[in-house]
Amino acid sequence: MAKQCKYSCDSAAETLEWIKAIADFIKPFSFLINAHVVNFFKDRLWEAVDEDWLQCLSNESVESLLLIPSGIVQDHWPTSLKEFILTLKSLFYPREQADLKKVFPNFQPTSLNSVLAQGMNLKKKHEVEVLSDIVSSVASAVRADAVIDVGAGQGYLAQVLAFEHQLSVVAIDACSHHGKVTNARAERIKKHYMAQMRKFGSGNQRLNVPQTITCNIMSLETLKSLTTMSSHKGDFQQPKSIEQDLELGLAGRGSSLVLAGLHACGDLSVTMLKTLLECEEVRAVISIGCCYNLLSEEGFANARIQYGFPMSCGVKSVNLSLGKSSRDLACQSAERWKSLGKDAGLHNFELHAFRAAFQMVLHKYFPEVGISPSIGRQGKALRRKQQRKIIKSEPQAEESTYSDLPQMACNMEEACSVTHSGESEAEPYWDLLVTSCCFRASLGNSYSSG
Repeated sequence: MAKQCKYSCDSAAETLEWIKAIADFIKPFSFLINAHVVNFFKDRLWEAVDEDWLQCLSNESVESLLLIPSGIVQDHWPTSLKEFILTLKSLFYPREQADLKKVFPNFQPTSLNSVLAQGMNLKKKHEVEVLSDIVSSVASAVRADAVIDVGAGQGYLAQVLAFEHQLSVVAIDACSHHGKVTNARAERIKKHYMAQMRKFGSGNQRLNVPQTITCNIMSLETLKSLTTMSSHKGDFQQPKSIEQDLELGLAGRGSSLVLAGLHACGDLSVTMLKTLLECEEVRAVISIGCCYNLLSEEGFANARIQYGFPMSCGVKSVNLSLGKSSRDLACQSAERWKSLGKDAGLHNFELHAFRAAFQMVLHKYFPEVGISPSIGRQGKALRRKQQRKIIKSEPQAEESTYSDLPQMACNMEEACSVTHSGESEAEPYWDLLVTSCCFRASLGNSYSSG
């Protein structure tokens, strides 16, 4: 009875067909997708769910409930419920791991030495080992002169690309502290490699050291400017202004670039894809995006010229709105819920229930406090707001630092490598990825909350 996915992304038309199928399926259930989990309790949203479904699920074991986000049904469930979940499963974007050796015939990730891997946990080390080899392969295939690591963090990927793969690299991040850490770490790694070269008699060999830039990439124009900005050859001259900086970059820039991002957060992944389409110098993008909940969306929040979702005209024609709550649901992992045991599952349900109960108390007795259901996250949001103010107020005083250029920094989970062909098929593909993640998470979280 299991339904396999019958859709594909082989072309823009097929991708759009898939998106339309998702949109048609989820629109009748927008009251679940657009509701914060707290509101499922507070607004009694379960009353809008089929009574047969509720009666069945209320008597179901915790273990069975945890399998719902993965599209697994029980034989004794109502036919309509099984059909709903299996249809949902047929629309899932598949998450099977690709055979990278088929995509990249020369793919052979090198295990990082202890110096390069310093500070990385096992997950980060694995990601950097794999992604650095992919970036190196793509850069070689498109004959790129340099790689720009967008949202570089502490420079783990950039340093492996520079020291291990001998690529010219610019590491861009919004946080000036990350830039300082990257530079300090690069100096330690450089000393190690210099010592090794002297030991083996290759002391004249030139080492590539990543150049760091602190910049908030809040727009496509900013990233396009950066692709024509930093010289990779010789000593970098500190410009007196952004305009002078662009002139210096245009004079020394190579003709082809690769944009790479490990955990490129929210709109940052979108900006990278748009830069590929609009900037002639960019020949390829290798991006592992994350934090889909932080995507800006047309029609929500402040009016903007550019939005992270939707990207393509095709998806805009579907008139599909996700909203913040559904984007938050997109960050949930069906695999994570499936792997939870009974005790851990019950604990998660209890946390949701108690948080909702607390919200209802606030709503009744302290309405001026309990306006938003984001209780528990407001402290983090306040810290982020204060950090953004600090970044904006930093003077432009440090070498290779441009804090008054507009960005967003960050983190990731789905990998996408797109080469520059002049076509815009990346746009509906990205929209499908975001939409699929959102609706896949919604069913399991709504019923788990109930």
